[in-house]
Amino acid sequence: MNRFSATTESEAVVAADREAIWAALTDPVVLPRLTPLLRRIDTHGDVWRWEMTSIRVLATSIAPSFTEQMKFDAPRRIDFTHAPPPGRTERAGAEGCYLLDAVEGGTRLRISLTLSVDLPLARAARPAVERIMSSVMARTGDRFAANLLRHLGVRS
Repeated sequence: MNRFSATTESEAVVAADREAIWAALTDPVVLPRLTPLLRRIDTHGDVWRWEMTSIRVLATSIAPSFTEQMKFDAPRRIDFTHAPPPGRTERAGAEGCYLLDAVEGGTRLRISLTLSVDLPLARAARPAVERIMSSVMARTGDRFAANLLRHLGVRS
């Protein structure tokens, strides 16, 4: 097994109030409807278990599930850190944050996300695997943004 990672960062001013965006980003039922490849989220307080659909990477596929410690600083910041349960190894995890700042005309939403996954691929495959991961994350982010705007009733 080797660990592969990809990071994405985005920023946009969304023509919606911060509380409406906050409500969507902190709702474990709404988030899977907005996020492609996210099948479901199970919550236990501030510990959320994210279950993804199957993703094909080169000669292998994985359906990652990972546990995140969520930290909510309403309505401005959401941090998440990979936190597998004691005695359990998870092959995937995420680190990052959502930042929401009220601005004239709406909310500045900044997202930073690093996804890491252990795969049974050679270390030499790193450039190809991480390029694929980055591409999938970019497409997922674009679709998430469109879905969020639609959910909020905002025109793009």
